Amino acid sequence: MKIGIVTRNTESWGSIQLRQALKNQRISYDCFPFPKIVAQLGCKPFFKVNDIDLIDEFNALIIRPIGRGSVHELVFRMDMLSKMEKQGLIVINPSKAIEHCADKYAILSIMENSDIPIPRTIATESVTDALKAFDDLGGDVIIKPIFGSRGIGTTRVMDPEIASTTFKAIIFHHGVIYLQEFVPHGTSDIRAFVVGDRVIASMRRVSQTWKNNYSQGAKPAELKLPSNLEELAIRATKAVGCKVAGVDILEGPKGPMIVDVNSQPGWKGLQMVTQDNIADEIVNFVLSEIKK
Repeated sequence: MKIGIVTRNTESWGSIQLRQALKNQRISYDCFPFPKIVAQLGCKPFFKVNDIDLIDEFNALIIRPIGRGSVHELVFRMDMLSKMEKQGLIVINPSKAIEHCADKYAILSIMENSDIPIPRTIATESVTDALKAFDDLGGDVIIKPIFGSRGIGTTRVMDPEIASTTFKAIIFHHGVIYLQEFVPHGTSDIRAFVVGDRVIASMRRVSQTWKNNYSQGAKPAELKLPSNLEELAIRATKAVGCKVAGVDILEGPKGPMIVDVNSQPGWKGLQMVTQDNIADEIVNFVLSEIKK
């Protein structure tokens, strides 16, 4: 048995944790970035890494952060994963799930279609319509890049002049204006880590501001997730087709809301407040999928 870890940084904390978990179970593995994969059509092997037939040699791939890339690179990588899946290789997370989770509009659209509570959100390519949306959402909004993670590029705007300037800059650079109502939630939110059909760990992310990303300085706090929020996190994960996911939950005046599902979640902060080894849980789940 051999498992591949596909990641932009083979020496990242998460990659090292997964490698150790595989080593502990005496499972052979290889760790490599997407650019190392060569795809072939009309001849075999369909995919190779360092001249090794990826389909024949690997039982599964664990996809870790893909990283930044051009549209060409990202679409090509998803196309490769899709073909690998059709060739019978287990890919976690599946390509469609990764695609959905990369797009904030797609994620919340899926949540809404699945009757999962979400904040009011408006997306447009029109500055005029965006200014109307700003007013409709109460003049207190979160502006987010439609593609992005870790809270980078996310800002809260309460001034119409700043909103107008920001909207014009987004359109000038051929972006999509993505507005979300600000949901009062104090200075914390919840991250639930779902593997398969279970929430294996959860934490409250506590910060000094409304932004609660661990990568932006929020502190993890131990949290026993209530059963209703466990169910909500699992439903959100299944809705987008993820096998492993980090689900972000806001507790607002109208009740809990899903604001994001991350298909390539980090867990360094979460591991600090969790007794179970998360990398072990991921590896055990991958092995269970292989046995199926």
